Amino acid sequence: MKQLEKIFAAKLLKVKAIKLQPTNPFTWASGWKSPFYCDNRKTLSYPDLRSFVKLEIARIIMEQFPEVEAVAGVATGAIPQGALVADTLALPFVYVRSKPKDHGLENLIEGELRPGMKVVVVEDLISTGGSSLKAVEAIRANGCEVIGMVAAYTYGFDVAVKAFKEAGVKLITLTNYEAVVEEALRIGYIRETDIELLNNWRQDPAHWNS
Repeated sequence: MKQLEKIFAAKLLKVKAIKLQPTNPFTWASGWKSPFYCDNRKTLSYPDLRSFVKLEIARIIMEQFPEVEAVAGVATGAIPQGALVADTLALPFVYVRSKPKDHGLENLIEGELRPGMKVVVVEDLISTGGSSLKAVEAIRANGCEVIGMVAAYTYGFDVAVKAFKEAGVKLITLTNYEAVVEEALRIGYIRETDIELLNNWRQDPAHWNS
């Protein structure tokens, strides 16, 4: 996995899906200030990279969760990649909304899962893990078993690690914060002097730069 983490980190940096701005931080939707931004959706615009992500996630699912019976994507970022993975594996696909649709059937899960099915959730990015684990709850409430989650990237925040452990969900990712920072330093995208600032942010992202 370490080699995969390095390879994918390099690919994300090459297409500028990773933005590191230690001196000009971003503001996330949560309100957190961050020197780091990851936009995995950019991978969809590059056919070779899109295929790489699809095939690596599919490979991990077959190696780690061979009993899988369905794939679920988390809306909205993981819908396209989740569907591609499900197609590759010839498995049923559903996606989970952040909240029920406000008209029609008011579905929270779009698609069809049969009670008792073993499901792997596909996610594009893990920050706090909140939205990802809400999807897990929805699938479990539908009478299915979530046997694991595969995501493209994780920041590896302590709050997320704790949340996944408490929820009993095995999480595997293609790459992570450490691999991206290491590769960014290697190629000269960031300087050695930026590392301390980045690590301080990662230790307490909710209060950093406030």
